[in-house]
Amino acid sequence: MPLPDLYRVPTPRLTALTTAWPPHILRQEDVAANGAEMFATTHGGFKRLEPIYRNALIETRHSCVPIEWYLQPHSFAERNRLFLDNAVALMAESAQTALDAAGLGADQIDTIVTVCSTGIATPSLDARLMQVMPFRPDVRRVPLFGLGCAGGVMGLARAAEMAKAYPDSRVLLLVVELCALTFRYQDRSKSNLVATALFGDGAAAAIVSCRDDATGPVLGASHEHTWPDSLDVMGWDVENDGLKVVFSRDIPTLVQNDFRPIAEAFLGRNGLTAGDVGGFVCHPGGAKVIDALEGVFAVSPGEMRHTRDVLRDHGNMSSATVLFVLKAALDGAEPGPWLLTTLGPGFTTALMLVHPE
Repeated sequence: MPLPDLYRVPTPRLTALTTAWPPHILRQEDVAANGAEMFATTHGGFKRLEPIYRNALIETRHSCVPIEWYLQPHSFAERNRLFLDNAVALMAESAQTALDAAGLGADQIDTIVTVCSTGIATPSLDARLMQVMPFRPDVRRVPLFGLGCAGGVMGLARAAEMAKAYPDSRVLLLVVELCALTFRYQDRSKSNLVATALFGDGAAAAIVSCRDDATGPVLGASHEHTWPDSLDVMGWDVENDGLKVVFSRDIPTLVQNDFRPIAEAFLGRNGLTAGDVGGFVCHPGGAKVIDALEGVFAVSPGEMRHTRDVLRDHGNMSSATVLFVLKAALDGAEPGPWLLTTLGPGFTTALMLVHPE
């Protein structure tokens, strides 16, 4: 006889994980060529800045608009209209593929957790999605905004917590970011140039449940750490023509100097060391950040191949990126446990353990 819910220890499992991206391909050589025209007369000429594109180690990214769109100025209102239309479409695509993978209908979802930081939506994106997909009207909605690149792990952790709070429910996590839409034609700052070399668009959907019939990797412990006095490390400044990216050049140094004790303490609380980790599923903020993470965990260069492959093929899609890396690890049947790591505005790191079957 099964135990009643009161005595059951809920175990959240990742029953499905899918990814999606928009149709327009941004090839790095094409982006660099347009950047040469746009930035050639600033900061001492484009030749001095050209290595930013080359050293990003990105070949392709995806965008909800063609590359020609970026060569003209656009208002915040126009950008946000594009964001709303394309974000909902990508969410619907990724949600449906996740539901199909799990053999479920939209009406079998009890909670929707939505993560996004690249546009403004009120009503929120989940409410808009309910207008095009047949979710139940009593579905719980948990929209999360402002987490940036850390949102993939933080969203997965919140989905697991919601599943544990309601053990017989199913939670749908939706993560969508249209980072490329934030490029501002009028902004000749180095941060904006770096963004043109890094950002891409993408979405991911995950179904999490503690139900007795749930299968898939176990979502383990999670942890967050926010550095004091670090609001200026990463984020957005709101300008009349859109969201202006904020990047600190000190992010790789912060990782090198401060990240290891945080990760070691988290692993230690869960009876592990870095040597026990079967795979590192890390958000690829950029090539230098990956180098720093490989140094922190003392792994050989190239060992974080899924992280590097996602960066190469999709660029930095903010919160969605780490879920692309997690899917690559799942598809590769890597031995566990896996340590998921992200870094985002706050300045915050989010970590999580995943135990594949």
